[in-house]
Amino acid sequence: MVDMDKKHLIDLANARMPFGKYSNWRLIDVPEHYFIWFARKGFPKGRLGALMKEILELKEGGLENMLKPLKDNTK
Repeated sequence: MVDMDKKHLIDLANARMPFGKYSNWRLIDVPEHYFIWFARKGFPKGRLGALMKEILELKEGGLENMLKPLKDNTK
């Protein structure tokens, strides 16, 4: 169970925005206001939307820095 949680956090830290103004940015690096806009208008369906919601919750709670050490800087 712990490994799955760790893997999820690593995936979350390295997931990238596939479209728009912040295309190819890591979700964790996208400004909070972008996710707030999506929260009002509707997040995308599927995995991307779920990740975006989770990132917004982390940003709102001031916890996004916990993911930064997990970013893979080789990509």
